[in-house]
Amino acid sequence: MKANNSLMILFLTARDENTEFAMLRNLKKGASYINFLLTLTILMGSPQLIWGSDTMPHPFEVNASGAVLLDFKSGEFIYGQNSQKQIKPASLVKILTLFLVFDAVKSGQVRLEDNVLISKKAWRTRGSKMFIEVGTQVPLVELIKGIAVASGNDACVAVAEFLQGSEQAFVEKMNEKLRDLGILHTHFRTVSGWPAPDQYTTAFDMALLARAYVRTHPEALHYHKLKEFTSEGISQLNRNRLLWRDPSIDGLKTGYISKAGYHLLATAQREDQRFIAVVMGAKNPRVREREALRLLNYGFRNYTSVMLFEKGKLLLQLPVWKGKAGQIGLTAAESGVVAVPISKEKEVSWHTETPEKLFAPVKKGQSIGQAIISYKKKVLRRIPLHADQEILQAGLVKRTLHTLALQGKAHKMRLISVLIFFAALIWFLLRTRWSRQNRRRRHRYLPAQKDLI
Repeated sequence: MKANNSLMILFLTARDENTEFAMLRNLKKGASYINFLLTLTILMGSPQLIWGSDTMPHPFEVNASGAVLLDFKSGEFIYGQNSQKQIKPASLVKILTLFLVFDAVKSGQVRLEDNVLISKKAWRTRGSKMFIEVGTQVPLVELIKGIAVASGNDACVAVAEFLQGSEQAFVEKMNEKLRDLGILHTHFRTVSGWPAPDQYTTAFDMALLARAYVRTHPEALHYHKLKEFTSEGISQLNRNRLLWRDPSIDGLKTGYISKAGYHLLATAQREDQRFIAVVMGAKNPRVREREALRLLNYGFRNYTSVMLFEKGKLLLQLPVWKGKAGQIGLTAAESGVVAVPISKEKEVSWHTETPEKLFAPVKKGQSIGQAIISYKKKVLRRIPLHADQEILQAGLVKRTLHTLALQGKAHKMRLISVLIFFAALIWFLLRTRWSRQNRRRRHRYLPAQKDLI
């Protein structure tokens, strides 16, 4: 290990994706392709990390500034260390850049086959490059590969200008997207992660971003798992070296700046289970890879996914007051899936919490209560329950009756007294009327009785 560290010092001092640009530039000038590959292999070796205390599960130390492990299906954090510590994001920013690109493709705003005109600004962008030439037309899909594989800063600027007209306008869309996703402790100032004031994130937020990205655009993994990319006659290897070490790994992104260290956002799927590991602030590439892989293996070896109910499944019926219909079905807004320690599946339970009374009108899809999933009395997830139909208000008569019934429940004894009073009153009135009728009958037939005498 000491020998490896000594060798790494020669190549890793103040190096990152941006200093790799100098190596690639030399290659373009005629440097040996074999020497380039050897140097790049050493440069992209592996990483290490350093942490502290955290409120998340923390069964072991990771050699990095911050790290988390997230179960993809449930969104549950399995591991956390300094998960909320602010760290410079470096090229992890490019996950959000690609997120917006795939959003635009999905919405039909652009197509993968569209040609993108490369501006002078994009061409002159510093740092890691895919080496696009100014004034050329490059298919959008090639720029996506250049960002996902080669971490091209020039490609990031090119797609930003293509979609929003300028890098700054694109950055505003990026931060707007973060707010929409509920990612609150991250702020970006550049499309590539190039160092800038007031640009920061956390391991926690990067895991949330990665999960949203892969859930929304699973097709993006096709590009992130590519091991090599060639542009302008220059072939570059994917900086995520875990792609060579474990076939289950299919993403996602690396990053480095001198003030923060080496980052790796990795994801892997084995059978029907996927985890996302974030390692930030490692000492070198070899450490970030080792620790990210350790986190992923820890998740797969110790946790299993438990599906309690599917998204959209009817979980219960709830009475509805003052509505045209008397009850409504409540369905799960999300799948009831959680990650729990292996062999502990039977200790997972769930129950519902709903309003004591539900009044019409009710809109279809309206959130009404929640399903709570617990493990050993610890709440793991809260899933909203949605109304499965619309229920309009009933007519005046039914609403009045329901009002009386509700008042009766609240004032049961008072209502009983009132009912007894009215029953007695009605009985008295009927008895009085019956008595009068009997007297009249007797009076009407009385003379006839005298004649008989």
